[in-house]
Amino acid sequence: MTDRLADIDTWLFDLDNTLYPPSAQLFDLIDARMGAFIMRLLDVDAIEARRVQKQYFHDHGTTMAGLMRHHGVHPEDFLVDVHAIALDRIAPDARLRAGLERLPGRRLIFTNADADYAARVLAARGIADLFDGVCDIRATRYTPKPDPAAYRMMVDHLGIDPKRSLFVEDMARNLTPAKALGMTTVWLDNGSESGHRDHLPDQVDFHVNDISDWLDTLPTPWGIS
Repeated sequence: MTDRLADIDTWLFDLDNTLYPPSAQLFDLIDARMGAFIMRLLDVDAIEARRVQKQYFHDHGTTMAGLMRHHGVHPEDFLVDVHAIALDRIAPDARLRAGLERLPGRRLIFTNADADYAARVLAARGIADLFDGVCDIRATRYTPKPDPAAYRMMVDHLGIDPKRSLFVEDMARNLTPAKALGMTTVWLDNGSESGHRDHLPDQVDFHVNDISDWLDTLPTPWGIS
């Protein structure tokens, strides 16, 4: 493992269900607001709204991308609405913070959410000061992961060298474009909804189940061993 990480100077992390566990069910609140948004927009019941929501998520990477393409939804209207949630389901995590602090080089966020929401989540987890930048859905011109164009814009926006970068993500399909750019990939297989979708084992360098466990088992000087 040491040899595979020796040249890494950039540690890139997804946000939702990665820097907090799916068991917090924070995304359930966002999910509910997405459903309500679609019900109002399309004048449909909850069952049809759910079908549309998940269909667009699977087909376009995010529900928002599908709504933009098929219904002309303005992305900011959607982003502001669905991320207006309380964050009392998550709290600071001293072990996660210690693991992140040990990583050499830059720590960055690459998320399909918006930067305002990302800042709130990082603050609620007590790790906002550990990150040097965020590439959000605005920075990728509302193009979501796993669209390869989003990754190219992320590389430019954050100024990273993909071959010296490692990406941690709970959605296996989102690692394939990163691997194509030469990034080291970590699949956080922690039970996220659709996390296994389009999983390609040869695109995953490290397959882990718990982010803090993984950070703790990294070799010296990155881990605690």
